[in-house]
Amino acid sequence: MKINILAFGIAREIVGSSCTTELTGLLVQDLKRDLGAQYPRLKQLSSFMIAVNGVYAQPEQVINAGDEVAIIPPVSGG
Repeated sequence: MKINILAFGIAREIVGSSCTTELTGLLVQDLKRDLGAQYPRLKQLSSFMIAVNGVYAQPEQVINAGDEVAIIPPVSGG
C-alpha cells in the first residue's frame, strides 16, 4: 500500500516536505523500518515518532489506507 507522509523539523530536511512510500507491512514499526532503509539519515536521529491521524502511534499500531501519517522528530526545549 502506498502512503503519503508529512514530515516536520529535521525530518522534513531529510525526506522533503512530504514523501510517498510503499509500505511493506501494516504496522508503524514496519513503516519506521522502511523509512530508515529509504532515508538512512533518519536512523541518525536519536529517536523519531510516527503520528497517525494526529495521535502518536505505538509500534504495533496498524496503518490503514487513507490514514494521515507524520514523522515527528525529537524535540528539545529549554
